Amino acid sequence: MPRTTHRVGAALLPLLLVIAACSAGPSERPAVAYHDGEQQVVPAPQPPKPAPVPPLGSPSDDSLNWEDCTERTRGELGDLPAGLTFSCARLLSTLDAPESPERGTARIALIRAGSGHVPLVVLGDVGGEPGTTFAARLATQLPPELRNTFDIIGMDRRGTGESDPADCVPPAQRDAIVGFDPRATDRTALDRLLESVLQASQECLLDLDERLQAYDTWRTASDLEELRLELGVPRLHAIGRGEAARLLTTFAERFPGSVGRLVLDGAPDPTRDSIGQVESQAQSAEQTFDTFAADCVSRGCPLGPDPRKLVSDLVERTRATPLLAPGSPVNGGRVVQAMLLGLSDRATWPALAEALAAADHGDGAKLAAISAPLVAPQGVNPPWLDGDLITSCNDTTLRVPPQRSSELALDWVNRFPLFGGAAAQRMVWCGSWPVPQQPLPSPRRPDLPPIPVISTANDPLLLGMGSDHMAEQMPTGVLLRWQGAGHGAVGRSPCVTEAASRFLVEGTVPTDGMVCPG
Repeated sequence: MPRTTHRVGAALLPLLLVIAACSAGPSERPAVAYHDGEQQVVPAPQPPKPAPVPPLGSPSDDSLNWEDCTERTRGELGDLPAGLTFSCARLLSTLDAPESPERGTARIALIRAGSGHVPLVVLGDVGGEPGTTFAARLATQLPPELRNTFDIIGMDRRGTGESDPADCVPPAQRDAIVGFDPRATDRTALDRLLESVLQASQECLLDLDERLQAYDTWRTASDLEELRLELGVPRLHAIGRGEAARLLTTFAERFPGSVGRLVLDGAPDPTRDSIGQVESQAQSAEQTFDTFAADCVSRGCPLGPDPRKLVSDLVERTRATPLLAPGSPVNGGRVVQAMLLGLSDRATWPALAEALAAADHGDGAKLAAISAPLVAPQGVNPPWLDGDLITSCNDTTLRVPPQRSSELALDWVNRFPLFGGAAAQRMVWCGSWPVPQQPLPSPRRPDLPPIPVISTANDPLLLGMGSDHMAEQMPTGVLLRWQGAGHGAVGRSPCVTEAASRFLVEGTVPTDGMVCPG
């Protein structure tokens, strides 16, 4: 006897299609319920309201073993404000490598300054100076009311500084990556960079083994939660500069109940993918250089009436003929990297101009000194490149094919002649790197407290519009704009520093869209 299932299904199909068509898409009508035979409109669920500004909380009662390190810090920074002392400690956190979830130990270096006893964690870019050095330096620039209210706490992020440092890239590959031709665009040339990165990744895998993929922002967020617990405070207050803002938004998504008063001092653009973010960095660096050049001319600096032409010619010459300098020769790539570092702090612009002028006369020593931290150890701290390379590649799932890298390089070198090539090369860095299991979460929680987000008009590492987008995408973001130049406004702009201080100390939320002069 034949089965009739298919004929019944065929008969029902038109009816099902009609029903599906009628019910496709979300209904805009309120939900209806029946009670005792009567219809009742059920109110639509309301999204969570933003949390109020959290209280500061009581002073910490931490279990960390702090030891005085003032003299050591003085050796790094030079003169310190009278009465400012520093102490150092080490946090033991869970490594949580992909091969051994929730196992292993990560040893995190910490520093503390101030006399307020309420912790305020300060975090900087993973590709910059170690977090403890950054926090100590910022502590000397913060107003007394912040230092009297808070203990400023810095943390070397995983694989940087003294937090299980990643010192695994061979020196030859390190020099090749940092000094790579900033105007290379053809596939053959970029393949040489890819080979250097491949050798670097192989050596790091041999040296770090399972730790390699545990150095990322996702797991560093859990270090912050472990730090909060060890400090004995109900919520964590923090400032994150630049790329570290993404660490704080990841922390907020993972541990929303632990979020205190957070300030994002510049932030990567959450609306753009990895390629778009790096492209915007090249655009912002060009824009910041133009501001530097105009400032240079107005001061009568040694770069003459057209600093861009002088520097462009310098880069072109050093592509073929590097300048002799202590350590390793200064080629076009090192010139560009030194400029990115020098542009990050407006206070160093005169020194950057002098270094570029000296290089134009054949002396590369000053540019070599500016870019040295990328490739050479600085005291007990390893070169900055290693931690930057590992963390940035562990944080993105994007892997750009070689042909696409060549296309990006050609496009960006034409559009961003000083910095486009170096930006495109960052896309090559991760080509041979293991792909992480998941991307970082987007900052979308609506139930967090207000979070000020500061954008800087001329930041060589972050396009100001990207920070604007971060404030817009975060349901509780509050935008402040600084019309100045450099990487980071807190501690540099009196207007921004005062607004951030009032928020952190008093809980006063800045006016959304507030603008501070340059």
